[in-house]
Order: sequence, then structure tokens, then C-alpha cells
Amino acid sequence: MSGKIVQNVFVSPWYQTNRQFGTQVRSDYFAPCVGNSLPFQGGKLAWPAVASMHLRNLSKYQSGFPNRGTVHCNVASSTTVLPSLDKVDFLKLQNGSDIRGVAVAGVEGEPVNLTEPVAEAIAAAFAAWLVENKKADASQRLKVSVGHDSRISAQTLQDAISRGIAGSGLDVVQYGLASTPAMFNSTLTEDDVFLCPVDGSIMITASHLPYNRNGFKFFTNDGGLGKADIKDILERAADIYNKFTAEGLGTSKGKFSGSIQKADYMSVYTSDLVKAVRKAAGNIEKPLEGFHIVVDAGNGAGGFFAAKVLEPLGAVTIGSQFLEPDGLFPNHIPNPEDKTAMKAITKAVLDNKADLGIIFDTDVDRSAAVDSTGHEFNRNRLIALMSAIVLEEHPGTTIVTDSVTSDGLTTFIEKKLGGKHHRFKRGYKNVIDEAIRLNSIGEESHLAIETSGHGALKENNWLDDGAYLMVKILNKLASARASGLGSGSKVLTDLVEGLEEPAVAIELRLKINQNDPDLKGGSFRDYGEAVLKHLENSMDSDPKLQKAPVNYEGVRVSGFGGWFLLRLSLHDPVLPLNIEAPRNDDAVKLGLAVLAAVKEFSALDTSALDKFVQAS
Repeated sequence: MSGKIVQNVFVSPWYQTNRQFGTQVRSDYFAPCVGNSLPFQGGKLAWPAVASMHLRNLSKYQSGFPNRGTVHCNVASSTTVLPSLDKVDFLKLQNGSDIRGVAVAGVEGEPVNLTEPVAEAIAAAFAAWLVENKKADASQRLKVSVGHDSRISAQTLQDAISRGIAGSGLDVVQYGLASTPAMFNSTLTEDDVFLCPVDGSIMITASHLPYNRNGFKFFTNDGGLGKADIKDILERAADIYNKFTAEGLGTSKGKFSGSIQKADYMSVYTSDLVKAVRKAAGNIEKPLEGFHIVVDAGNGAGGFFAAKVLEPLGAVTIGSQFLEPDGLFPNHIPNPEDKTAMKAITKAVLDNKADLGIIFDTDVDRSAAVDSTGHEFNRNRLIALMSAIVLEEHPGTTIVTDSVTSDGLTTFIEKKLGGKHHRFKRGYKNVIDEAIRLNSIGEESHLAIETSGHGALKENNWLDDGAYLMVKILNKLASARASGLGSGSKVLTDLVEGLEEPAVAIELRLKINQNDPDLKGGSFRDYGEAVLKHLENSMDSDPKLQKAPVNYEGVRVSGFGGWFLLRLSLHDPVLPLNIEAPRNDDAVKLGLAVLAAVKEFSALDTSALDKFVQAS
């Protein structure tokens, strides 16, 4: 191969010793350097052209430098510049602390923007971020686990992610079909057989979104990455992507078998869940023997829960449905907040005369349950149930929730259970981070949970885990029967007795028209904030309405026996409006109060609210 031109180089991150000045300088990861010296950056470099870089240069620059992996060279006889890849606005892929995009073509108006090259660039950027944040030196070889849910684009994206990581000199451990909680857990587990712990983890998922979408969640042993981290990674990815060429990407495939391994980590994760239930029941081998529990996985990644968790504990799972992974989601959306999904699990419970039903979202970080009579444990009822369980174990602790929880839930937590309700912002990461913050300043909190079904416990490393929430419920069933306190799901139903629930509960979405001249060239966020400020000021003049004394998001107002919350969406040009009231007439009065306050904002589409008050 001597004398041939190096077209692409794959090599680990490095420390370059500057012989002239005798200093040690960390390289700028993934930044191509075309010239007379070999660019020894830790990434897959697909250069448009390399004028005069020969293989004989390789030995010169290898001398004295640690090399953490094989250098793979794609030999090319030409340095013709190839057409550039499609332009991508990487920052538009950010969805809070996640990355999401369109991965499958075929839906009108939704062009694909999460392609293999985009995924590869994002993975390479995460690798650079991870090395930097772990402060890894050249003697360390970092590992990243990669898993996915059941989406039809999962395997393709897993391959691209693996190339991006392995091409950066890091080891890849592929888990295949997995859950989001398991991916985080892999950064904590200590088990050499399963190549754990890993230094970082990537879950390929888009939660409950349609089949054509996909995305990524990132973890280290400190938890999920935050918004600032995701923005950083996407900015790095954009720079890396701009250096790619179509030919370089095509020839890179299949080059990394030596640094990509596979492991059945889900067997470790499920085993830990089983152990947790057995321990809670006094180390009984089959503490759920005699219980009939059905699972609805919605054709997502949660089908394991029936055979790998419930059955080893002795439960009968006949009647469980949609356990097979199918990324087209042919039966219903895997979403515990979706009415059709909840009707499906409720019907399964009643048809099979089961004691309990359990339903998961696509990647198993959210869940809900149904008792033997068909009553749902989701939204406020799930929070009430988990609060009752946690407050038995930790009397007086603070329960952190999102902003749209009901006034009745506050009364239940504080008056009946003796805890403290800390209502915070929407967004599971916001809720979890707030619970961690409270603990850091001396206010004990053991549960952070959203109405969406996201929930995390301090005892479980603040891991956002729908399966673990259900384990806590199973623990209660098993321990209650072991103690002779009853059997069946009535034990759970009794725990939420006294929770006041509104007769009317609606959520409307008031959209901001970003093309309306009323925005005057400003952003939708600025416009939305102006709407909220005006609404807040308007409430001061109405004695029938009272602003919440403590509020962290939007404008929350009580009146007419109920309340409303108008807030700005985390990501979209939308102002969601939640209204809860004891009667429909009261809900209308609250809606009319909002309408009166925002009528002068012409860019705000209030048609959904207009329809509600007129129909009532």
C-alpha cells in the first residue's frame, strides 16, 4: 500500500507532544487538518481531498504517541472532491435534553433529517464530549453502550451510531432491543462479563412519537445529559458533518468489528428488577404466585416485563398483549397518557379478570397501571399512588411533580399523607433535577414524578424508569400479602382513597402564528412570554381569581372551585392551557377569563378555547 493516498483515517483521541516546545497539548477532536502532517484526530475523517499524504508519513507521526486502536485506511486512487451531503440544521434536532428527528421517509411534509451521516456525526460528537468530560488520557479506552427501541429505523441508526463512536477510538457495546432505563443503568452496573460499567450510553428512541421519527438520549453515570450538553454536542456534530463526504461515509461501513461488541445487558437489568421484588417480600422466591397480571407493551421495547420479570416472580401473565416489538405500532400508540392505549389495557384486565394491568411507553421510561375493576393509575392517580407508597417509607418527604398536577393532589399529599408537594415545571429532567437540588440544600425528597408517567426515585439513583415504578407497586402487592394485609389490587386502590379528582379536566393548545405581523420580527418565545405577562397582570383586577402564591412555570390561577394554568411549551410555538373544575360551567368561566385577557394578541390562535366555551 506504500505510496497510495490515505482517503480516510480512523484513529483514537491522542495527546500530541510538541517536540519544538516540549509541551503536551490535547488535540482538537475531529477537526480535519489537511496539509503536510498526518491529522491524528480522534474521529472518522472523510475529507473531500487530501493532496499529498502518503502512508510513509504514518510511521513518522506514530512515533512516541500512544495509539488506542487500529488505524484503518481506505485507499483511494483519486482525490476528486465529491458532492456535499444534504445540509442539516443540527440545532433544530434538539428537543430539550433529547435529540429527535425524522428518520423514515413517506410522511407528507416531514422530510428526513435524521440520516445515517447525521447520526454518525452526532455519535462522533458525543465521543468527543465524553472524552473531554471524563478527562480521559491516552491510556484510557472509554466504552459506550448503544441500545434501541422497536422502531423500524433502529438498526440502521444503531449501525451509524456505532461507526461514529468506534471511529473515534472508543469501544462500542451494542445491546440491541433495550429500554431507556437499562441504558442509564449500564453506566452504574459493575460486571465485567457484560462489559460494565460503560462510560457513556446512547438510547435510540423517540418515545411515543410516530413510526417515522427517531432520536437519541445520552447518559453517563451522573445521569442524563442536560439541554446545554445536547446543544454542545449538536454544535460539534455540525462541524464534523461539514467535513464528511459521501464516498468517505460509504467506505467507512464495516470497518469496526474489532471495537464493536454485543452484550445481553437486558438480562442483567431484568434480574435486578426481580431481585428487588423478592427482597421487598422477605426473599420469597415467587412472591407474586397467584396474582394474574397482564402487560401491554404497545409493540415497543417493554414486552420483556411479562416473561422476564413477572413470570419468574410467579405471576400469571395470560392475556398480556402487544408484547412483540413492531416499530409501526399497529395496535395503538405506546403512551400511558393516550386514551386509546389506556382503554386497551383496561379491556385486557377486565376481559381476563386480571388482578392488575401494566402499560409502558415505547422505551419503558414511562408507565401506568389499571386495577382489577378497571380504574386507571395514571396521571394524578399514579402520582398519588406512588406518593402513598414512598411516604410510608419516608414520612414527611417532599414529592416533586410537574406543573399541571391538580389541587386535589396537593391536598391528598399534604393533608392525608403528611408529605409536602413541590409543584415544579414540565419536563422529566426538570422535575428530577429539582428533586436532586432540594436534597442538596437539605430538603429531603425521594420521588420526582410527572403526570406523563415519568418517575424517578432517590433509591434508584434518580433513574427515570417506568419499569421500576411498576416494581414499587408490585413490591406493595407482594409485601401486603406476605404480611396478611390482603391480596389483589384493592391494596393499591385503598392507598389513593380520598384523592379529590375534578369532574372536568381539559388541555387545549393555543398556537402562535409565527408569520403574524403582531410578532414584529420577534421570536415566538418572546411573544408567548408577553402573553403570559399580560395575563398575569390581568388577574390582579378580578377578586374571584387568585394567582398561585408559589409557581415556577406559566400563570396558574385558582377560582370557581377549580384552576387553570397557561404556560409556554418547552419546544413548540404553543401555549398549552390546562383547566380543571368541579363542574363544566366553572371550567367555562375559567376559560372565559383567559379569553378576555389574551384577546388583543392577534398571533395567538384561540380557536380551541373558543370552541370549548361555545360548546359548553
